[in-house]
Amino acid sequence: MTTARISIDRSSVVATLNRRIFGSFVEHLGRSVYDGIYEPGHPAANDDGFRLDVVELVKELGTTTIRYPGGNFVSSYRWEDGVGPRAARPVRRDLAWHSLETNQVGLHEFARWCELTGSELMMAVNLGTRGIEAALDLLEYANGEAGTALADQRVANGRAEPYDIRMWCLGNEMDGPWQIGYMTAEEYGTIAARTAAAMKTADRTLELVVCGSSGSNMPTFGDWERVVLEKSYDHVEYISCHAYYQERKGDLGSYLASSLEMTYFIDTVVATADHVKHKLRSQKTIQLSFDEWNIWYLDEHQASEEVNDEWRIAPRQLEDVYSVADAVVLGNLLITLLQNHDRVTSASLAQLVNVIAPIMTEPGGDSWRQTTFFPFSVTSRLARGEVLKPRIDVGSYDTALYGAAPLVDSVVTVDTETGTSAVFLVNRSQTESIEVSIDVSGLDASVITEAVSLHDADPYAKNTLADQNRVGLLQLEGSVLADGTLTVTLPPVSWSALALG
Repeated sequence: MTTARISIDRSSVVATLNRRIFGSFVEHLGRSVYDGIYEPGHPAANDDGFRLDVVELVKELGTTTIRYPGGNFVSSYRWEDGVGPRAARPVRRDLAWHSLETNQVGLHEFARWCELTGSELMMAVNLGTRGIEAALDLLEYANGEAGTALADQRVANGRAEPYDIRMWCLGNEMDGPWQIGYMTAEEYGTIAARTAAAMKTADRTLELVVCGSSGSNMPTFGDWERVVLEKSYDHVEYISCHAYYQERKGDLGSYLASSLEMTYFIDTVVATADHVKHKLRSQKTIQLSFDEWNIWYLDEHQASEEVNDEWRIAPRQLEDVYSVADAVVLGNLLITLLQNHDRVTSASLAQLVNVIAPIMTEPGGDSWRQTTFFPFSVTSRLARGEVLKPRIDVGSYDTALYGAAPLVDSVVTVDTETGTSAVFLVNRSQTESIEVSIDVSGLDASVITEAVSLHDADPYAKNTLADQNRVGLLQLEGSVLADGTLTVTLPPVSWSALALG
């Protein structure tokens, strides 16, 4: 059997855990909002039309910050359409996803939904077809104290207290030619800087996210970040990163090593941001908001007929059904975000319900967990305190895309207040179990309180409407903690988590 050794240095602290790393994303796209979180008339819907079965799943998933309302959708969105009496709200064409938007869910409704799920609302403003004035109006409407025109309009619409939204995204993917109103880096950096400066004039405590590249494959990647930050650095706290992964041409080996590409993405953006910091002689360090990341079979979507000449309300779009392998990769991507948590301090799994999502629903019917639900929910629940990056001694395997990839990856968290810790691991081998010896003597751990794994004899097994519980968490059998050493056996193509006390 292949073996690996992991050593944990208690002083190798990456960062104190920021719960925003477990954020998600709800966009007005497909059935994410309508027939997803919102379905009046469903047996589980409350008076607001929100499905409470979905609310419970979101709470179980453990999401924290929710980015809203887009995404590509925001770049032609009029926020005013989503406030006031529902019967008077206009139906609009959504050019981003070629569908009809009823505006039955807007700021007030979504904020109430966030309260139901215990989530923090992270708002995006339209810099595609609009700009500074609309962003300032939305900020006053959402966060202003009563006594001004727009704040009083909010009060008249049923919300007396300000929403106090802290994080704001300055547009979305403005480097992409698919984006309504996309721009060059110089154009976007200028409007983003001016919008940010104006918003900070209204409230200097806001946390603002400037658009980074839509992916590391963009031809402007790196240069985009440099130019945009040179213009906006003084006014923003975060730069965004977006990345999606999928298996291509049956190359499971490369796919299982996708986190290596995410690491490259993070390293490049950090280096670029720090270059600008030093060039400007700034004392501030820009953080990364990885506010879109997930598994997305984009190639298949682009080859399908999901988007056509019809204008429909909430059409089925991007409803990927995820496999065990997809879940293992997602768990590994989350490990990578934690390994880089000193700079990636906010992240949003894109998306949350029905659209490339860990949660699926059927109109009038069931809701269920996709395979990707499990590594996210367990990590969110167990990770506490400080994030530690362990040393991993293990062999590697060759991949077509990334060269040599380690067979095992891992991250650790430790909570000194409760005396608990957690170890998260993946085995990328397609054929071999791997016995891992982990030196946990510095964690003061004496007992294994939980040991779970996601794996299957068929790495392409999935949960579907017809078989909603085909894949789930399994007990990680044979785990032993003795004399400061934790010994576990990781099945092939698996994600695992252990809680220690």
